[in-house]
Amino acid sequence: MTKAEATATGLDLPPDAKVGIIAGGGSLPVEVARGLALHGYRPFILLMEGEADRQQDLRGYEHDSLELEQIGSLVTTLKRHGVTHLVLAGEIKRRPRLTHIRPSLGLLAIVPSVIMALARGDDGLLKVLTRGLEKRGIKVVGAHEVVPELAAVEGTLTSVAPKRSDWRDIEAARQAAKAIGALDIGQAAIAIGGRAIALEGIEGTASLLERTRDLRGHGRLAGKTRGVLVKCAKPGQELRADLPSIGPQTVEAAHAAGLAGIAVEAGRSLILEGPATLDRANALGIFIVGLPITEPADGR
Repeated sequence: MTKAEATATGLDLPPDAKVGIIAGGGSLPVEVARGLALHGYRPFILLMEGEADRQQDLRGYEHDSLELEQIGSLVTTLKRHGVTHLVLAGEIKRRPRLTHIRPSLGLLAIVPSVIMALARGDDGLLKVLTRGLEKRGIKVVGAHEVVPELAAVEGTLTSVAPKRSDWRDIEAARQAAKAIGALDIGQAAIAIGGRAIALEGIEGTASLLERTRDLRGHGRLAGKTRGVLVKCAKPGQELRADLPSIGPQTVEAAHAAGLAGIAVEAGRSLILEGPATLDRANALGIFIVGLPITEPADGR
């Protein structure tokens, strides 16, 4: 696909853009890089040391490395490589060690904002980071904006569809996920029998599903069948970073937890390794549904 064709399909990039990817863990940085290359944009990859775990797939592109404690030189590094647009992609499991951060004039200018953002939680920090970058001339864009095929679409995406009872679980889990999202705790919840039985904490979706599997194994959910995992963006979330995502591992874990399916917000959630994820869901008899958005977001 040429850049002109990419623009015609709604890709949110000018033809002369150079897109950088801050690469954390997981497959998202790889999928964003591949998608950009297919759309005619050769990406620049900034590998976060100790976090990016798909380096073999990413080092084929123009790249550099950065420690979390070198965050003060982020803008300088990006501008040295001519980056005009930036995607934050992949999991960053730890926070920088404040005592090890190397000071710079650019960093000192935003320290008060960062301290206040840390008090507000992960989403507050992401908002400060994105707005700070844009004030310095680098436009932050979401993975779903530059590689739109990663975003979930509305409707049933698998050959298996939810039953009527599953829709009760979907609604209950969605309400619970929105409630914890408003507190900046997590993005996911599980409902069984029409009520929420487990909520995502800071440890993430994989641990949520593992807890649910253990509850079944220990008899706490004896006689309870089916159930649904719902993932959705936090109310007011900065949508250019940390969108909810699912992949083949999510499907496997949902099946191991005895769930009937997974629901995500269409347009605000990512399906990683899309063909493999849907194929695995079909093979296991798990449904995947893209839900319509029910409220506006102020994060783009």
